[in-house]
Amino acid sequence: MDALSERQTSRAFRSDSLPLQTLADLLWAAFGVNRPESGKRTAPSAVNWQETDIYVVMERGTFLYEATEHRLDAVRAGDLRALTGIQEFVADAPVTLVLVTDMSRIDRPSQEEKNFYSAIDAGYISQNIYLFCASEGLATGVRALVDRPTLHEAMGLADDQKIVVAQSVGYPAG
Repeated sequence: MDALSERQTSRAFRSDSLPLQTLADLLWAAFGVNRPESGKRTAPSAVNWQETDIYVVMERGTFLYEATEHRLDAVRAGDLRALTGIQEFVADAPVTLVLVTDMSRIDRPSQEEKNFYSAIDAGYISQNIYLFCASEGLATGVRALVDRPTLHEAMGLADDQKIVVAQSVGYPAG
């Protein structure tokens, strides 16, 4: 009840880095494996496709969260945070999670169905991020206002990968 009461969107962040354990806990809460015997996750996924990947964009680079091993794999060096949205505050947040759907994992014939499932599954993950942040006194804000083609290219994503939303996380400013 406390996490639901405290859940809110923030647009102002301090630049302080998150401790590695906090980042690890955040990623696990977002879409980590909570049932190792089946490989199922903390957020639902239609038909258990697990088509959503979480990319972690920080000052020191961009990383892919590998949930099965609970680790970060380096994807790109350099600071891409400013590309994760069109608002100025995105460059200040220490972490932005970019939720990316791999459309090749969705076994449906129509693009409309693929778009639907990718959006709703990303929504579940985003809400887990909100609730974790509320429980830990962190600020977060999800947004769809992203220059997708520019960020897609900068992150080196494949053609079947689609950026759904970006969600910044950090300590609240002020």
